[in-house]
Amino acid sequence: MTTSRRTFIGGVSAAAVLSGTGAFAQKKYDNGATDAEIKLGHAGPYSGPASAYGVIGKTIEAYWKSVNDAGGINGRKVNFITLDDGYNPAKTVEVVRQLVEQDKVLCLFNTLGTPSNTAIQKYMNQKKVPQLYVATGASKWGKPKEFPWTMGYQPDYNTEGQIYARHLLANVKDPKIAILMQNDDFGKDYVEGFKKGLGDNVSKIVKLATYEVTDPTVESQIIQLKDTGANAFLNIATPKFAAQAIRKIADIGWKPAHYMTNVSASIAAVLKPAGYENSQGIITAYYLMDPNDKQFVDLPEVKTWSAWMDKYLPQGNKGDANYVYGYTVSYLMHETLKRCGDTLTHENVMKQAASFQKFRVPMLLPGITVSTSPTDFYPIQSVQLARFKDEGWALFGDVMSAEST
Repeated sequence: MTTSRRTFIGGVSAAAVLSGTGAFAQKKYDNGATDAEIKLGHAGPYSGPASAYGVIGKTIEAYWKSVNDAGGINGRKVNFITLDDGYNPAKTVEVVRQLVEQDKVLCLFNTLGTPSNTAIQKYMNQKKVPQLYVATGASKWGKPKEFPWTMGYQPDYNTEGQIYARHLLANVKDPKIAILMQNDDFGKDYVEGFKKGLGDNVSKIVKLATYEVTDPTVESQIIQLKDTGANAFLNIATPKFAAQAIRKIADIGWKPAHYMTNVSASIAAVLKPAGYENSQGIITAYYLMDPNDKQFVDLPEVKTWSAWMDKYLPQGNKGDANYVYGYTVSYLMHETLKRCGDTLTHENVMKQAASFQKFRVPMLLPGITVSTSPTDFYPIQSVQLARFKDEGWALFGDVMSAEST
């Protein structure tokens, strides 16, 4: 498999001398930082079974271009190096070693996938290089005692699973629950949280079917799940397989209460390919604004995002939530690096990442903010449920966390 490399390198500005920590302050740098640049590494699936997520890397790339166009961060331009790992953990190990040992990046930023990040987590922590704001909601990214150099970003899958379980128990009479699960840590984390939410009702799960990311389809699994007589379905799948499941459920006339994980909530990548008519009533957990939602479309931050898309990603589909995701996580990384000032060390990057208190990131849902601490590596811990209606997600209920379910 070939890797794609994209870099943005700019020169130094006069502001490099006068940075955020004050004029003539002593500068401290680790690998990946100089007076002129900040070097960030990234790996993502531009090819392979999860290539629908490739637009996240392209969004991040465009974000840093816009930052560089505006003068960089404290006078330094961002050199963003992004490589294709094909959603293959072995390939992730290979390209990340290149980023750390050859390219000598300051940190790894938003590497995508639970199995991919699992494959490099010990290595990154041994190297003491930040593995920051990873693009996966597995609960293992929030364990600073064991892995002080790894931090998540999005709401964790365990919490999301608990919320689905509580809603299902409250709204489905005599539930018989069928689950489709990607057979890796991503799927297992959701199931663990879902079972926790069910509590004494775990026996309501009548069948759990798994699939591998190398499988061509999940159609046979959907048929098996329908044959159990289940009236509720938890769809734990990445976009390609989530869309297949939605289509097959419609084809065979199964009508369960359908819960689908947030990572596959993209209208453009999942629901439109699956068919809007087949997607009606699906429930998911949301934490990002839908820029096409009438209640948000006139908000200043949505207008700013839309104008940014028009300028930097004119071919991008504004109905694909992955573009919103990439923008928000880049905004948080931008703020983290700004707060580092002239102390661009691995240690200070993690210190600043662990120092947010109710920080507002544009395009997060109202009422959802970022908070971290040295003992709390879960930046976003709240979601709001949404139901697919017509051609969009309709939010309902209150903003919830695991504690409030």
